[in-house]
Amino acid sequence: MTQKLVILDRDGVINEETDDYIKSESEWVPIEGSIEAISRLCQADYRVVVVTNQSGIARGLLTIENLHAIHQRMQQTVAESGGRIDAIFICPHKPDDDCDCRKPRPGMLHSVMDRLDTELTGVPLVGDSLRDVQSAMVVGASPVLVRTGHGMKTLEQNRHLENVAVFDDLAAFTDDLLSSD
Repeated sequence: MTQKLVILDRDGVINEETDDYIKSESEWVPIEGSIEAISRLCQADYRVVVVTNQSGIARGLLTIENLHAIHQRMQQTVAESGGRIDAIFICPHKPDDDCDCRKPRPGMLHSVMDRLDTELTGVPLVGDSLRDVQSAMVVGASPVLVRTGHGMKTLEQNRHLENVAVFDDLAAFTDDLLSSD
């Protein structure tokens, strides 16, 4: 059975991006319209999963407990809006740790497939960076780029992304997806 599923990057898609890393729940600030977009996806019977590189853990900038508190706040904010996040997958490693889970490598997405017992072919993966696009392509998911977070810079530096769907933000992507359902 094919599940209706959307995979989201966190920083720059759901919440504001910062080059200093989100280290505490007080630094987690949702992008306008993103929480409501997740709720609308859930109300349309989509499962929402987050896959996020969190190298701040390996860099010693935050603990796993800090990260759990941030994610608890995110999930609570989404729940208060009538939605839910079904699962959150993280990579706590630094870019040079040579792990399989850090995007653009597909490890987190393979974990999504295993946990949800589903293929990702055609499933939208919404991100704001080239590594999000690349990880989607590796597993046959449909890459979607938003202009929030690092999205504008990603578009400027990667002119070859003409076959990737681009939206202003998560809310605009959700509008488009739900209008075609």
